[in-house]
Amino acid sequence: MTAVSRHAHPHSHGHGLVDASIKRSRAGLRAVSLALLILGLTAIAQALVFAATGSVALLADLIHNAGDAATAIPLGFAFALRSVRAERLAGGAVVLAIFASACVAGYEAVDRLIDPREIEHVGALAAAGALGFVGNWIAAIVRTRAGRGLNSSALIADGDHARADAYVSLAVVASAAAVTIGVDIADPLIGLAITLVILRISWQSWRTVRGGHRHA
Repeated sequence: MTAVSRHAHPHSHGHGLVDASIKRSRAGLRAVSLALLILGLTAIAQALVFAATGSVALLADLIHNAGDAATAIPLGFAFALRSVRAERLAGGAVVLAIFASACVAGYEAVDRLIDPREIEHVGALAAAGALGFVGNWIAAIVRTRAGRGLNSSALIADGDHARADAYVSLAVVASAAAVTIGVDIADPLIGLAITLVILRISWQSWRTVRGGHRHA
């Protein structure tokens, strides 16, 4: 009887670990899928406005939001595989995506300084910036809450990234205001400022992911 009890205990304990792993996987997938939906819709809406306005500040924000949404893909695979190592690698992919978006945004801003173009539909531009703020703020809440609950450094880094992006999106609103009063050069300059902020975010996210490596 005692031997049976000893055998039963580890068997049930093992199932408990599997169940916890599955729950963590599902919770992680829900978080990254919801963030992907929110930021994907935000990026699509901003792309439509960019086509009408040609704002490089909005383009920088749009590229960043699209890249931010795409980071849900490696994170989703990591949670689906229920692999801590894959989750860490996904965190690295998140950082690379942030850095790549900074490079593209910076190039576009410099190109627009060299070859200025007129900004149109300023009201729509301001609305797109406000939409970017709201979309990123909601995504940040989703990611950060899930990351803390699941003890996932990759999700926490993604949440911090989205929160910073929300403030970056407000720069698009500032660009619209500057263009309204006739300071058109402010648009590419703000695009460059956004690029610097994105680079800083990439460094902070890298430190968060590396911290997860050490403490996991």
